[in-house]
Amino acid sequence: MRNKIKNMKKIISGLFLALALSVSTPVSAELIDTFRDWSAFVEAEGANKVCFMASAPKKSKGKYTKRGDVNFMVTHRLSEKTRNVVNMDAGYAFRKDSEVTVTIASREFRMFTDGGFAWAYDSKTDQALVKAMRAGSKMVVRGVSSRGTKTTDIYSLSGFIAAHNAINKACGVK
Repeated sequence: MRNKIKNMKKIISGLFLALALSVSTPVSAELIDTFRDWSAFVEAEGANKVCFMASAPKKSKGKYTKRGDVNFMVTHRLSEKTRNVVNMDAGYAFRKDSEVTVTIASREFRMFTDGGFAWAYDSKTDQALVKAMRAGSKMVVRGVSSRGTKTTDIYSLSGFIAAHNAINKACGVK
């Protein structure tokens, strides 16, 4: 089951690459609104909608020389009947077979990595992460690059609830 979820998420990671790289200026996605530190978007995918929200870290730590854009996202994809899919674009390639650690308050979550992306292992973890994000004020994400550089990204969760409510409404998710 774990490999099946990994494979499914790998397939759609290419689609998210375009979205994640365009969070600051989405090409085909329409900005619903920005809610403090989170922005909500909706995009048509044929007759279906993709609703997602994204944020960049408020602070990043690590001894790296070059790093691309970093974003944390939550996505509803109606065509696949998925909601609250959590992923991160690290702005670098992760160390092979490494995990990302997400800490919100005293809760810790692990995500698997694939290239420059990190994903929750399953939908149960996606849902638990979103619940913790709705209740929290800060999120700390730790990963290791393919070159062995340890990174720490600190995200504000200010505006998360409003952005999440906006994508829920846009995609009709209750």
